[in-house]
Amino acid sequence: MTPIRTIYLALAIWGAVHPMYWFVTYMVETGTGLSGLIDAWYVNASTTGLTWDLTIAAIALTVWVIAETFRRKAWVNLLAIPATFCIGVSCGLPLYLFLRSR
Repeated sequence: MTPIRTIYLALAIWGAVHPMYWFVTYMVETGTGLSGLIDAWYVNASTTGLTWDLTIAAIALTVWVIAETFRRKAWVNLLAIPATFCIGVSCGLPLYLFLRSR
């Protein structure tokens, strides 16, 4: 594996584990579960802005992944879409770059 692919994979793993640690920590501390976590994303203008920023980035990444996947016929690259929406852009983007760099 090339050094850049190793970096992409490491970032994808970090982007999956680190945010999830904080999400799970919040849900355990508050006892509100996923609905409480989502409510917290809209608690003030700052968090709402960040939520929309990441949502728009996730949509842009999804459009790119779909366009590139159909052009390259590399269907495994579609794994980046659920990674993006179930974990976050911090996992989905480096995962896509890792898969795309094969």
